[in-house]
Amino acid sequence: MYAVVLAGGYATRLWPITRHRPKMLLPVGETTVIDRILTELEADDRVEEVFVSTNERFAGDFEEHIDDAGYEKASLSIEETVAEREKFGVIGALAQLVDREGVDDDLLVVAGDNLMGFDMGDFLDDFDARGAPTLAAYDVGSRERAKAYGLLALDGDRVVDFQEKPDDPKSTLVSIACYAFPESSVRFAEYLEGDNNPDEPGWFIEWLQAEEPVYAYCFEEPWFDIGTPEAYLEAVAWALGGENRVASDVDTDGCSLGENVHVMPGATLEDVSLSNTVVFPGTDIADADLSDTIVDEHCSIEGKELHGSLVGSYSRLQ
Repeated sequence: MYAVVLAGGYATRLWPITRHRPKMLLPVGETTVIDRILTELEADDRVEEVFVSTNERFAGDFEEHIDDAGYEKASLSIEETVAEREKFGVIGALAQLVDREGVDDDLLVVAGDNLMGFDMGDFLDDFDARGAPTLAAYDVGSRERAKAYGLLALDGDRVVDFQEKPDDPKSTLVSIACYAFPESSVRFAEYLEGDNNPDEPGWFIEWLQAEEPVYAYCFEEPWFDIGTPEAYLEAVAWALGGENRVASDVDTDGCSLGENVHVMPGATLEDVSLSNTVVFPGTDIADADLSDTIVDEHCSIEGKELHGSLVGSYSRLQ
Protein backbone atom coordinates (compact mmCIF):
# COMPACT_ATOMS: atom_id res chain seq x y z
CA MET A 1 0.00 0.00 0.00
CA TYR A 2 0.91 3.66 -0.32
CA ALA A 3 0.88 6.16 2.54
CA VAL A 4 0.39 9.92 2.44
CA VAL A 5 1.46 12.07 5.36
CA LEU A 6 -0.32 15.41 5.16
CA ALA A 7 2.16 18.18 5.87
CA GLY A 8 0.97 21.09 3.76
CA GLY A 9 -0.47 23.45 6.37
CA TYR A 10 0.98 26.81 7.40
CA ALA A 11 0.00 26.56 11.11
CA THR A 12 -0.90 30.22 11.48
CA ARG A 13 -2.26 29.67 15.01
CA LEU A 14 1.28 28.81 16.11
CA TRP A 15 2.94 31.86 14.55
CA PRO A 16 5.58 33.17 15.02
CA ILE A 17 6.99 29.77 16.07
CA THR A 18 5.84 28.15 12.81
CA ARG A 19 6.16 31.15 10.54
CA HIS A 20 9.44 29.84 9.13
CA ARG A 21 9.22 26.14 10.03
CA PRO A 22 6.54 23.46 9.53
CA LYS A 23 4.82 22.48 12.76
CA MET A 24 5.36 18.81 11.89
CA LEU A 25 9.06 19.37 12.64
CA LEU A 26 8.45 20.83 16.10
CA PRO A 27 10.32 18.82 18.74
CA VAL A 28 8.23 16.58 20.97
CA GLY A 29 10.43 14.90 23.56
CA GLU A 30 13.35 13.17 21.87
CA THR A 31 11.94 13.39 18.36
CA THR A 32 9.59 15.48 16.22
CA VAL A 33 5.87 15.20 15.52
CA ILE A 34 6.25 13.75 12.02
CA ASP A 35 9.10 11.38 12.94
CA ARG A 36 6.80 9.36 15.16
CA ILE A 37 4.65 8.64 12.10
CA LEU A 38 7.44 8.16 9.56
CA THR A 39 9.31 5.76 11.85
CA GLU A 40 6.27 3.49 12.19
CA LEU A 41 5.58 3.54 8.46
CA GLU A 42 9.23 2.82 7.70
CA ALA A 43 9.04 -0.32 9.85
CA ASP A 44 5.75 -1.69 8.44
CA ASP A 45 6.31 -4.06 5.50
CA ARG A 46 2.80 -3.38 4.14
CA VAL A 47 3.75 0.20 3.31
CA GLU A 48 5.85 0.42 0.15
CA GLU A 49 6.03 4.19 -0.40
CA VAL A 50 5.38 7.18 1.82
CA PHE A 51 4.59 10.55 0.25
CA VAL A 52 5.04 13.58 2.48
CA SER A 53 2.53 15.97 0.96
CA THR A 54 3.69 19.52 1.52
CA ASN A 55 3.88 22.94 -0.11
CA GLU A 56 6.66 24.66 -2.00
CA ARG A 57 7.46 26.92 0.93
CA PHE A 58 8.43 24.11 3.30
CA ALA A 59 9.64 21.55 0.75
CA GLY A 60 13.30 22.26 1.50
CA ASP A 61 12.80 21.76 5.24
CA PHE A 62 11.20 18.36 4.74
CA GLU A 63 13.68 17.26 2.08
CA GLU A 64 16.60 18.03 4.39
CA HIS A 65 14.88 16.31 7.32
CA ILE A 66 14.10 13.13 5.37
CA ASP A 67 17.66 12.95 4.05
CA ASP A 68 19.21 13.52 7.48
CA ALA A 69 16.97 10.91 9.10
CA GLY A 70 17.75 8.34 6.41
CA TYR A 71 14.17 7.30 5.67
CA GLU A 72 14.14 4.96 2.68
CA LYS A 73 10.40 4.96 1.93
CA ALA A 74 9.64 8.65 2.36
CA SER A 75 9.74 11.19 -0.47
CA LEU A 76 8.16 14.58 -1.07
CA SER A 77 5.06 15.26 -3.12
CA ILE A 78 4.82 19.01 -3.53
CA GLU A 79 1.70 21.08 -4.10
CA GLU A 80 2.36 24.37 -5.83
CA THR A 81 1.45 26.81 -3.06
CA VAL A 82 3.50 29.14 -0.88
CA ALA A 83 0.72 30.69 1.23
CA GLU A 84 -2.43 29.57 3.05
CA ARG A 85 -4.75 31.45 0.66
CA GLU A 86 -3.44 29.41 -2.30
CA LYS A 87 -4.16 25.95 -0.86
CA PHE A 88 -6.32 23.48 -2.78
CA GLY A 89 -7.93 21.95 0.31
CA VAL A 90 -6.96 18.55 1.67
CA ILE A 91 -9.11 16.52 -0.73
CA GLY A 92 -8.11 18.69 -3.65
CA ALA A 93 -4.44 18.13 -2.79
CA LEU A 94 -4.99 14.38 -2.33
CA ALA A 95 -6.70 14.07 -5.71
CA GLN A 96 -3.77 15.83 -7.35
CA LEU A 97 -1.26 13.64 -5.50
CA VAL A 98 -3.00 10.40 -6.51
CA ASP A 99 -2.85 11.50 -10.14
CA ARG A 100 0.66 12.97 -9.95
CA GLU A 101 2.25 9.98 -8.19
CA GLY A 102 0.28 7.26 -9.97
CA VAL A 103 -1.26 5.82 -6.79
CA ASP A 104 -2.87 2.52 -7.80
CA ASP A 105 -3.12 0.52 -4.57
CA ASP A 106 -4.57 0.74 -1.07
CA LEU A 107 -3.91 4.10 0.56
CA LEU A 108 -3.22 5.25 4.11
CA VAL A 109 -3.73 8.96 4.77
CA VAL A 110 -2.58 10.47 8.07
CA ALA A 111 -2.08 14.04 9.22
CA GLY A 112 1.54 14.84 9.96
CA ASP A 113 0.57 17.04 12.91
CA ASN A 114 -1.25 14.21 14.70
CA LEU A 115 0.49 12.69 17.71
CA MET A 116 -1.20 9.33 18.24
CA GLY A 117 -0.64 6.99 21.14
CA PHE A 118 -1.85 3.88 19.32
CA ASP A 119 0.35 1.68 17.14
CA MET A 120 -0.11 2.35 13.43
CA GLY A 121 0.40 -1.37 12.82
CA ASP A 122 -2.68 -2.16 14.92
CA PHE A 123 -4.73 0.29 12.89
CA LEU A 124 -3.57 -1.32 9.62
CA ASP A 125 -4.31 -4.81 11.03
CA ASP A 126 -7.88 -3.65 11.63
CA PHE A 127 -8.11 -2.28 8.09
CA ASP A 128 -6.67 -5.47 6.58
CA ALA A 129 -9.18 -7.62 8.45
CA ARG A 130 -12.11 -5.67 6.97
CA GLY A 131 -10.82 -4.74 3.54
CA ALA A 132 -13.00 -1.63 3.71
CA PRO A 133 -12.46 2.09 4.37
CA THR A 134 -11.42 2.51 8.00
CA LEU A 135 -10.89 5.62 10.09
CA ALA A 136 -9.42 6.15 13.54
CA ALA A 137 -11.95 7.40 16.11
CA TYR A 138 -11.45 8.97 19.53
CA ASP A 139 -13.78 10.16 22.29
CA VAL A 140 -12.72 13.75 23.00
CA GLY A 141 -14.96 13.83 26.10
CA SER A 142 -16.38 17.29 25.37
CA ARG A 143 -19.21 18.31 23.07
CA GLU A 144 -17.70 21.76 22.73
CA ARG A 145 -14.42 20.25 21.57
CA ALA A 146 -16.28 17.85 19.26
CA LYS A 147 -17.53 20.84 17.23
CA ALA A 148 -14.07 21.12 15.67
CA TYR A 149 -14.02 17.59 14.23
CA GLY A 150 -16.03 15.06 12.25
CA LEU A 151 -18.66 13.51 14.50
CA LEU A 152 -19.39 9.77 14.24
CA ALA A 153 -22.39 7.59 14.93
CA LEU A 154 -21.68 3.85 14.92
CA ASP A 155 -23.60 0.61 14.63
CA GLY A 156 -21.04 -1.73 16.11
CA ASP A 157 -17.89 -0.64 14.26
CA ARG A 158 -19.67 0.59 11.15
CA VAL A 159 -20.10 4.31 10.59
CA VAL A 160 -23.81 4.99 10.07
CA ASP A 161 -23.67 8.77 10.28
CA PHE A 162 -20.93 11.36 9.88
CA GLN A 163 -21.18 15.11 10.37
CA GLU A 164 -18.22 17.38 9.71
CA LYS A 165 -17.86 20.05 12.41
CA PRO A 166 -21.48 20.02 13.64
CA ASP A 167 -22.86 23.07 15.47
CA ASP A 168 -24.71 20.87 17.96
CA PRO A 169 -22.82 17.57 18.51
CA LYS A 170 -24.95 14.71 19.82
CA SER A 171 -21.92 12.78 21.09
CA THR A 172 -18.18 13.20 21.65
CA LEU A 173 -16.82 10.44 19.37
CA VAL A 174 -14.88 12.05 16.53
CA SER A 175 -12.81 11.05 13.55
CA ILE A 176 -9.15 11.98 13.67
CA ALA A 177 -7.13 12.51 10.50
CA CYS A 178 -6.06 8.89 10.02
CA TYR A 179 -7.76 6.92 7.23
CA ALA A 180 -7.10 3.72 5.28
CA PHE A 181 -8.79 3.10 1.93
CA PRO A 182 -8.84 0.07 -0.37
CA GLU A 183 -7.80 0.99 -3.89
CA SER A 184 -11.44 0.94 -5.06
CA SER A 185 -12.37 3.53 -2.41
CA VAL A 186 -9.74 6.10 -3.39
CA ARG A 187 -12.51 8.14 -5.01
CA PHE A 188 -11.27 11.71 -4.49
CA ALA A 189 -11.63 12.70 -8.16
CA GLU A 190 -15.19 11.34 -8.31
CA TYR A 191 -16.05 13.23 -5.13
CA LEU A 192 -14.68 16.50 -6.51
CA GLU A 193 -16.49 16.05 -9.83
CA GLY A 194 -19.71 16.29 -7.83
CA ASP A 195 -18.80 19.86 -6.84
CA ASN A 196 -18.26 18.79 -3.23
CA ASN A 197 -16.23 20.65 -0.60
CA PRO A 198 -12.48 20.11 -1.26
CA ASP A 199 -11.25 21.51 2.04
CA GLU A 200 -11.58 18.94 4.82
CA PRO A 201 -11.19 15.14 4.62
CA GLY A 202 -14.26 14.81 6.84
CA TRP A 203 -16.50 16.04 4.03
CA PHE A 204 -15.17 13.22 1.85
CA ILE A 205 -15.81 10.66 4.61
CA GLU A 206 -19.35 11.99 5.04
CA TRP A 207 -19.91 11.45 1.33
CA LEU A 208 -18.14 8.07 1.21
CA GLN A 209 -20.06 6.48 4.11
CA ALA A 210 -23.29 7.17 2.20
CA GLU A 211 -21.79 5.40 -0.85
CA GLU A 212 -20.22 2.31 0.75
CA PRO A 213 -19.52 0.76 4.18
CA VAL A 214 -17.01 2.67 6.29
CA TYR A 215 -15.69 1.40 9.64
CA ALA A 216 -14.14 2.93 12.74
CA TYR A 217 -11.06 1.85 14.67
CA CYS A 218 -11.77 3.21 18.15
CA PHE A 219 -8.80 3.78 20.44
CA GLU A 220 -8.30 5.04 23.97
CA GLU A 221 -4.60 5.88 23.87
CA PRO A 222 -3.65 9.58 24.03
CA TRP A 223 -4.07 11.71 20.91
CA PHE A 224 -3.00 15.28 20.26
CA ASP A 225 -4.03 17.46 17.33
CA ILE A 226 -1.15 19.91 17.34
CA GLY A 227 -2.77 23.02 15.95
CA THR A 228 -2.49 25.43 18.87
CA PRO A 229 0.18 26.37 21.43
CA GLU A 230 -1.86 24.70 24.16
CA ALA A 231 -2.10 21.42 22.23
CA TYR A 232 1.62 21.49 21.45
CA LEU A 233 2.53 21.96 25.12
CA GLU A 234 0.14 19.16 26.09
CA ALA A 235 1.84 16.87 23.56
CA VAL A 236 5.26 17.79 24.93
CA ALA A 237 4.08 17.04 28.48
CA TRP A 238 2.88 13.59 27.37
CA ALA A 239 6.11 12.86 25.50
CA LEU A 240 8.25 13.91 28.47
CA GLY A 241 6.31 11.51 30.70
CA GLY A 242 6.40 13.75 33.75
CA GLU A 243 10.14 14.44 33.53
CA ASN A 244 11.77 17.62 32.33
CA ARG A 245 14.21 17.49 29.43
CA VAL A 246 17.13 19.89 29.67
CA ALA A 247 20.11 19.70 27.33
CA SER A 248 23.34 18.57 29.00
CA ASP A 249 25.12 21.83 28.15
CA VAL A 250 22.51 23.99 29.93
CA ASP A 251 23.33 25.03 33.51
CA THR A 252 20.20 25.26 35.67
CA ASP A 253 21.87 26.18 38.96
CA GLY A 254 19.88 28.92 40.64
CA CYS A 255 16.86 28.27 38.46
CA SER A 256 13.42 26.92 39.37
CA LEU A 257 11.99 24.33 37.00
CA GLY A 258 8.36 23.31 37.33
CA GLU A 259 6.65 20.58 35.33
CA ASN A 260 6.87 20.08 31.56
CA VAL A 261 10.03 21.99 30.78
CA HIS A 262 12.08 21.30 27.63
CA VAL A 263 15.25 23.34 27.17
CA MET A 264 17.30 22.64 24.05
CA PRO A 265 21.08 22.82 23.51
CA GLY A 266 22.90 26.13 23.51
CA ALA A 267 20.42 27.92 25.75
CA THR A 268 21.58 29.81 28.83
CA LEU A 269 19.47 30.26 31.95
CA GLU A 270 20.26 32.60 34.85
CA ASP A 271 17.92 33.09 37.80
CA VAL A 272 14.98 31.83 35.77
CA SER A 273 11.68 30.18 36.70
CA LEU A 274 10.15 27.93 34.04
CA SER A 275 6.99 25.82 33.95
CA ASN A 276 5.14 24.24 31.03
CA THR A 277 7.61 25.94 28.70
CA VAL A 278 9.71 24.98 25.67
CA VAL A 279 12.96 26.86 25.00
CA PHE A 280 14.62 26.40 21.61
CA PRO A 281 18.39 26.37 20.99
CA GLY A 282 20.66 29.36 21.45
CA THR A 283 18.27 31.40 23.60
CA ASP A 284 19.43 33.44 26.61
CA ILE A 285 17.01 34.01 29.51
CA ALA A 286 17.86 35.88 32.71
CA ASP A 287 15.87 37.16 35.72
CA ALA A 288 12.62 35.97 34.17
CA ASP A 289 9.52 33.95 34.99
CA LEU A 290 7.99 31.98 32.09
CA SER A 291 4.95 29.70 32.12
CA ASP A 292 2.83 28.13 29.35
CA THR A 293 5.24 29.68 26.86
CA ILE A 294 7.20 28.72 23.74
CA VAL A 295 10.46 30.58 23.05
CA ASP A 296 12.00 30.19 19.61
CA GLU A 297 15.73 30.02 18.87
CA HIS A 298 18.32 32.74 19.48
CA CYS A 299 16.10 34.95 21.62
CA SER A 300 17.21 37.17 24.49
CA ILE A 301 14.82 37.65 27.42
CA GLU A 302 15.72 39.56 30.55
CA GLY A 303 13.63 40.77 33.47
CA LYS A 304 10.30 39.63 32.03
CA GLU A 305 7.30 37.67 33.30
CA LEU A 306 5.62 35.81 30.44
CA HIS A 307 2.50 33.64 30.58
CA GLY A 308 0.90 31.99 27.56
CA SER A 309 3.36 33.67 25.21
CA LEU A 310 4.91 32.81 21.85
CA VAL A 311 8.28 34.46 21.34
CA GLY A 312 9.58 34.52 17.77
CA SER A 313 13.17 33.72 16.82
CA TYR A 314 15.83 36.42 17.38
CA SER A 315 13.45 38.46 19.56
CA ARG A 316 14.85 40.76 22.22
CA LEU A 317 12.69 41.28 25.33
CA GLN A 318 14.45 43.43 27.92
